[in-house]
Amino acid sequence: MENTELRNQQDQKIAIIMGLIDENEMEALTAILKKMQAVEVAEILKELTEEQLLEVLPVFEDEDLGYIASNMDIELLVELFDKVDRRFYASMVTNMSSDVRADLYQHLEKERQLELLPYLDKKTREDVIHLSSYPPETAGSIMVTDFATVKEGMTVAQALEKIRKDAPTKKMIYYVYVVDEHMKMKGFVTLKDLIMAEPGTLVKDVLHEDFIYADVYEDRESAAVKIEKYDMVAIPVLNPLKQLAGIVRHDDALDVIRAEHTEDLEKFMGIVHDPAAEELNYMETSPIQHFKKRVIWLATLSILGLLTGMVIHRFEEAIASLVVLALYMPMVADTGGNTGSQAATVVIRAMALGQVKLKQWGKIIFKEARISILLAIVIGTITFGKVLFLSWDVALPGDLTLSFIGVGIAFALSLQVISATLIGASLPLIVRSFGGDPAVAASPAITTLVDITGLLIYFGVASLLFF
Repeated sequence: MENTELRNQQDQKIAIIMGLIDENEMEALTAILKKMQAVEVAEILKELTEEQLLEVLPVFEDEDLGYIASNMDIELLVELFDKVDRRFYASMVTNMSSDVRADLYQHLEKERQLELLPYLDKKTREDVIHLSSYPPETAGSIMVTDFATVKEGMTVAQALEKIRKDAPTKKMIYYVYVVDEHMKMKGFVTLKDLIMAEPGTLVKDVLHEDFIYADVYEDRESAAVKIEKYDMVAIPVLNPLKQLAGIVRHDDALDVIRAEHTEDLEKFMGIVHDPAAEELNYMETSPIQHFKKRVIWLATLSILGLLTGMVIHRFEEAIASLVVLALYMPMVADTGGNTGSQAATVVIRAMALGQVKLKQWGKIIFKEARISILLAIVIGTITFGKVLFLSWDVALPGDLTLSFIGVGIAFALSLQVISATLIGASLPLIVRSFGGDPAVAASPAITTLVDITGLLIYFGVASLLFF
């Protein structure tokens, strides 16, 4: 309900703005847009046609345009390159957040990069090239260079004056980093520390020397986890010489965690992850792109599913002579898939949160084995009752009784629960031991594997007990 109201308000704003554009009421348009948040303006600009967008963009001051552009889709910013004046584009890029600016630069073709660089000032040009040099999955690729630094020998008054002169953005001024003449980080102070201290107090007297940091080549998810774990506004990023290279902000960390969760979810459901399309939403992704992301795993698992058909074909005679066995085959598949996926989900989550280590695999399997036995008792009991309730009128061959068959089927399902749980818990550990992503060994793969093992257990038990 709340989302619907927000969307209606957004539609009303777009209608008003488009009306003003059509009537060429630029002053009224400027007044409305300047009262809105940058992210809201970016969402509205996305709805405009190319002609309308080109008419609206020059309305904003350089700094405001930079904030808005930082919240726009990279693909749209790339398209704008050939639509606007190079100086205007360079001014927009200069005022963008440094991490988004570097991301945009990497998305531009080589010829466009070379065409843009001469229009950027020296500081911005060096910053773009520097940040673009880091591999995309590292902390260096998402860090920004908008931060405040002071020296430990300064007084609080001198430090505050330097901060005003450097003029970092308001949202990044909470932490002030203390460095030496070679930019090696000595610690940090907070803005509160500086405000509360006497003007003549030396920075080193309020310095926090114990600090958490990330390495420029550290995995970006690791840096994001540190921010979340230690409840930080931002984390400093140091190069191999322990010099302060940049910072990763909490909002960028949130984007990383969300992207990693999306990637893990796609892998968990057997969807091929496309890093180049990670920012596209469902409606913006074409059917062909969705098809390419899904078809590989489904086709592969369908081929592996031939083994399931071979198992059933192998036991055709058993099914023909005891039809009641066929009635509970779907239960075998459902129970195994659900149980295995549960175990895999729990183990993958524990590994992602750092709650368990690979070297603890023995404890993990032992724990899951105990859990699976308890689950097997419950599922076995339910299965026995289900057989008695649903198959009371089924004709049985020879001296077999329904109770005996119920016990056999319940026992087979119990073994299936145990085996599926152990398979679900083991596969992520095995994949991780080979250096892979545990999420790959998840739902679709586990379902196919436990279907095969479940049918082998089911018909194996039936052959031993009933034939």
